[in-house]
Amino acid sequence: MIYYILDTSYMKEITFLSVILAFTFTCVAIKFGKNSLPIDAGRAYAINGSKSVGKPRGAGIIFILTFILTCVLFIPLTNELLIYFILTLAAMISGYLDDSSTSPWGELKKGLIDFLIAIMSAITYLNYNSNTIELAFFNKQLVLPPLVFGFLIVILVWVSINVTNCSDGVDGLSGTLSATTLFTIYVLFSLYNKDPYFRHSILIMVVCILGYLWFNASPSKLMMGDAGSRAIGLFIAFAILKSGHPFLYIPVAFMLILDGGLGLIKVSLLRFFHVKVLKNIRTPIHDHVRKNKDWSDAQVVFRFAILQIVIGLGVIYALI
Repeated sequence: MIYYILDTSYMKEITFLSVILAFTFTCVAIKFGKNSLPIDAGRAYAINGSKSVGKPRGAGIIFILTFILTCVLFIPLTNELLIYFILTLAAMISGYLDDSSTSPWGELKKGLIDFLIAIMSAITYLNYNSNTIELAFFNKQLVLPPLVFGFLIVILVWVSINVTNCSDGVDGLSGTLSATTLFTIYVLFSLYNKDPYFRHSILIMVVCILGYLWFNASPSKLMMGDAGSRAIGLFIAFAILKSGHPFLYIPVAFMLILDGGLGLIKVSLLRFFHVKVLKNIRTPIHDHVRKNKDWSDAQVVFRFAILQIVIGLGVIYALI
């Protein structure tokens, strides 16, 4: 790895080089690789779903592979970090297989894959980290029984994967919110002097997402698909866990949760308990504001991002 070849006194220079190369590699790889991606057939029930017809989808396979390759080149790989990368790769591959399938995978199949990845994530985290979490706003620590903590990790991973996936319906939205969330977590790592290697990987992921957004800005030329959104959602879960403040996932990913999560709650309550809620609200919320509030795609992305940035700044200020 490049990190080992160069002296550790050049760590800042190495980080700078990794950021520049990650962005460049992502842009070049997408430019020359996008025509090899599967073609989107549109989404029947989504607002403006017909606009995606004929566009390459599954670009997540390009920028997630670029992310992992850059991390391997520039970051010393601990066993824990290597497992996280393998699990992120698994989430990307399963998403890409769904993206490229002639018939979309069923919810049960994807749910089982998410569940297995979540269990492996919980086992890995608890094997390499303590079962103590920090309650940031109360300046207290909470020790959880391993089984309880593991159960909560499974929930966190499942939620993060699925809300990130559900928010991917407007050009630039999921990528922008994900990058904003991850950068907020990056600042938290800096504030609390957490694992510098994982912190470096967060920065590289943000840059790879930005490289993808170069092509996904409205009107988009391609889409990340499940290959991108599911892998990003999983990595966000890893990042907030490694920050030591897992409950901060709620504010730092608030707009992802609001946009993608309400639809999951609405469908789950109707399907399992036959309870109808939010009858007058179209979900995901990005479809509601486009259909009922006449927001343009650009307004959705900017306004959702602005709200998340404000919340993130509030969290950071409260913790300084």
